[in-house]
Amino acid sequence: MVGHTAAWQRVATVAAALPATKPAAPTSAPPEADPCAVNLAAPEIAKAVSELPRDPRSNQAWSPEPIAGNYNECAQLSAVIVRANTNSENPNTRAVLFHLGKFIPTGVPDTYGFNGIDKTATTGDTVALQYSGGFHGLASTVKFRWNGGGVELMGNV
Repeated sequence: MVGHTAAWQRVATVAAALPATKPAAPTSAPPEADPCAVNLAAPEIAKAVSELPRDPRSNQAWSPEPIAGNYNECAQLSAVIVRANTNSENPNTRAVLFHLGKFIPTGVPDTYGFNGIDKTATTGDTVALQYSGGFHGLASTVKFRWNGGGVELMGNV
């Protein structure tokens, strides 16, 4: 037993020499998402898209996953671009407009055919929608502005 006692004493000595482990610090909750950041996964987008009339060409609903956009809850005017939920090689696209994160269902000029947003020409109350037919340098940009009571077409850029 003397050998075992000596071995236990050595283990106890080594254990005493090791630094004590500190309890893990409590983890903090992840930071809240910034409501004024662009959020193309916001549930308001899918809800708004579900309320749109079907695509006139394919008679299909619209895909709730935007192909482009700048949606955020704080902008006077923001938009997402969605495509018809079809297997077509070139599905129809359209813009869906929002005021302070809420869908604008009526009183909006025609927004079919747009397939991008010109972020350099877009501000907090103005969205610059782009149409590109796939030809480099031939994109067309049209601005829409929130005028305090609704959306107005400002014209081509």
